[in-house]
Amino acid sequence: MTPASKESPTPERPTVGRRTVLGAAASVASAPALLGPARTAHAAPPHRTPGALPGGGDLGPNVLVFDPATPGIQAKLDEVFKQQEKAQFDTGRYALLFKPGTYHGLNAQLGFYTSIAGLGLSPDDTTINGDVTVDAGWFNGNATQNFWRSAENLALVPVSGTNRWAVAQAAPFRRMHVRGGLNLAPAGDGWASGGYLADSRIDGTVEPRSQQQWYARDSAVGGWSNGVWNMVFSGVQGAPGQTFPNPPYTVLDTTPFSREKPFLHLDGAGYRVFLPELRTDARGVTWGNGTPRGTSLPLSQFYVAKPGVSAGTLNQALAQGLHLLLTPGVYHLDQPVEVTAPNTVVLGLGYATLIPDNGVTAVRTADVDGIRLAGFLIDAGPVNSATLLEIGPAGATADHSGNPTTVQDVFLRIGGAGPGKATTSIVVNSRHTIIDHTWVWRADHGDGVGWDTNRADYGIRVNGDDVLATGLFVEHFNKYDVQWYGQRGRTVFLQNEKAYDAPDQAAVQDGDVRGYAAYKVADSVTSHEAWGLGSYCYYNVDPSIVQHHGFAAPNVPGVKFHDLLVVSLGGKGQFERVINDTGAPTSGSSTVPSTVVAYP
Repeated sequence: MTPASKESPTPERPTVGRRTVLGAAASVASAPALLGPARTAHAAPPHRTPGALPGGGDLGPNVLVFDPATPGIQAKLDEVFKQQEKAQFDTGRYALLFKPGTYHGLNAQLGFYTSIAGLGLSPDDTTINGDVTVDAGWFNGNATQNFWRSAENLALVPVSGTNRWAVAQAAPFRRMHVRGGLNLAPAGDGWASGGYLADSRIDGTVEPRSQQQWYARDSAVGGWSNGVWNMVFSGVQGAPGQTFPNPPYTVLDTTPFSREKPFLHLDGAGYRVFLPELRTDARGVTWGNGTPRGTSLPLSQFYVAKPGVSAGTLNQALAQGLHLLLTPGVYHLDQPVEVTAPNTVVLGLGYATLIPDNGVTAVRTADVDGIRLAGFLIDAGPVNSATLLEIGPAGATADHSGNPTTVQDVFLRIGGAGPGKATTSIVVNSRHTIIDHTWVWRADHGDGVGWDTNRADYGIRVNGDDVLATGLFVEHFNKYDVQWYGQRGRTVFLQNEKAYDAPDQAAVQDGDVRGYAAYKVADSVTSHEAWGLGSYCYYNVDPSIVQHHGFAAPNVPGVKFHDLLVVSLGGKGQFERVINDTGAPTSGSSTVPSTVVAYP
């Protein structure tokens, strides 16, 4: 998404001029852990055969590693920020890694495609007496395009007592300990539209201020001060009470299932990748009573990929039994990356970006246990791909309830950095898959943008049963943004905008229904449940377009929705209903949500 004015401060970027409207509207515990020996069903062979690829190795030039004695840390942070501050569609990618210890007097400002992380097993192993800041000076105080940056596994002692994290989509705040407050809006309370927080402890108050929507999972907060449109919590200690729609708080006491994202850490002088364990009915942080529960793999079991490596080499590494660590940069793929072995890890650093060439699929997985995909961006190529990411083959039926595939901080983009096309971005066939924070975006600004130029009909299609999504951000698709065909699916939080650039009513006509629903549950589904879903329309090419509803589902007892909202941004298009034929219509240009608390 990009809620608020799409006007760019750089003249070479085309504008859509809608974030202004949206921004104006915004103003009106886990047991003590055991770190056991590395256990995996997918280990590197003990002896390399001739021609085999090596495991381990250096992390490349765009991974910057600091320790407390490193000279000139602030100058280096400033240098990276200066390069990346406005680089919304450029190719720079950086990971800033801090060894365990205490750092003083730092302000790490994060620009595009920049990740900052500690290298301890707990956030408290790496303390910065200072700030990790995201603000919006580059965009005249508008934070609604502060995409593609992340903070992870650090403790912060903010200089002012409050850290500023004014972000939009694809900007996770994971495994962080803020010994103070957290402000989610830019300086001056300009517009913001994020966001995602998980496995974090905020000792003070989280202040959304102008932040329009937010999802917080399995964390602890000292307080939460307000909400604009849609604030959703699951498993958050200290969360406010359930009050949707006023204030717009949707609160689940626990998260049905969660497994935190894999992360790089140091063990002495060597790197390892920690794999947190699966939790059921999760609540609070995983690291509160010592090291987290899970397993740790040495870097020697990973093929450390560098930009320029071929898809064939990545597949050779996987076939050898190696995991993949994608170092920062851009990778072109002439064939799919095939993840076939159980418990395989594919972990990206610094927003490593995969571009499928000539219409191939970027990544495909087998129907096996325990695959973990995390921390990378898939950017569609100019030749249409039928799919960009496939989780399991068509017809997958295996039970993965004890060890599911997880997809975390994997972001997909069609257009923006140049023309891109994909019929369906993500297809989920494997049962019990957990999709934990994704932004699937058909670009509405940048280069290569137009109704047919970056054609992308469908965002996510879920065919598998028992799939759980925690933190879906899916926007601007030509037809359906989310389609759900599997049984017993669950979604906690959706942020959606319909495509701005529909040329007329006929272009979005779904048979007899006006407009494609943002989130459609198939008529064959008998069991489904979702909480905290929001859809917005801003039909700026033809403001007369009518969207019948944001959400569509069979009206049966086993299909349940909680806390839904639709919004017309400045009157550019209208919704007639919220879900099916239920809910009041939007009207005029007041940008006031229409809500449904429970359906049916």
